[in-house]
Amino acid sequence: MGPIIALIVLIVLILVVVVSNIHVVQQSRAYVVERLGAFHSVWGTGLHVKLPFIERVVKKVSLKEQVADFDPQPVITKDNVTMQIDTVIYFQITDPKLYTYGVEYPMNAIENLTATTLRNIIGDMELDQSLTSRDVINAKMRSILDEATDPWGIKVNRVELKNILPPREIQNAMEKQMKAERERREAILQAEGQKQSQILVAEGEKQSAILKADAAKQAKIMAAEAEATAIMKVQQALADSMKLLNEAAPNDQVIKLKALEAMQKVADGQATKIIIPSELQGLAGLAASAQALLSEDKK
Repeated sequence: MGPIIALIVLIVLILVVVVSNIHVVQQSRAYVVERLGAFHSVWGTGLHVKLPFIERVVKKVSLKEQVADFDPQPVITKDNVTMQIDTVIYFQITDPKLYTYGVEYPMNAIENLTATTLRNIIGDMELDQSLTSRDVINAKMRSILDEATDPWGIKVNRVELKNILPPREIQNAMEKQMKAERERREAILQAEGQKQSQILVAEGEKQSAILKADAAKQAKIMAAEAEATAIMKVQQALADSMKLLNEAAPNDQVIKLKALEAMQKVADGQATKIIIPSELQGLAGLAASAQALLSEDKK
């Protein structure tokens, strides 16, 4: 039994050693392997078996883009104003071997290099220029840091100045200036609104006056057209009367009777004197006699 147990224990130990030396490298990761203390290889994605007691994994590296948010750094501008600036760096490890053996503490090295680069760039700018030139500063820092970290197997993709904090008194002055600017813009907007309102009111009054004038004009036109239509109808009636009269071929007596009717209408007016032609006087007597005869016939 003793040899069998020893064999089983030996087999179990061998299995444990073999299993412990099997590594599966995940996507976007890389393992740096040394053999007998010297660099041997970089394992990529997949299944790998390490030689026990001879090889070892010295570093597991992520190949994804990473973000480093550094604490605010004091910097001095060209016009001797001290500001606090905190920086964010987006970087990616492109060479695991260089990243492992290029520098002892890569993140500390990047932070110190960032602070030094930032001081050099801001030192050549005045306060106003540094506050309005973030894009320029970001581009310069990315270019300098990318070149400096290339021997470390690191690629700097982007640099952002997250906050720029000038001295307190300057902040107060800037806040007052911003407040005054906001008040000025609000006043301009209010004045512009009042102007537009007055324009709209004037435009409405103008349109109302135009509509009223147009309505009065249309009323006068309609009244004139009605009056003209009435006159036309009267004239047409007179013309039709004369036409009928002419078609009937009236004799002199009928014409004189019509003249007498006209004289009667004239007499109904307020005239105090009426001059009757002599030829109508006999006709008047004839009309009176005819009226008397008609009256007797009716009786």
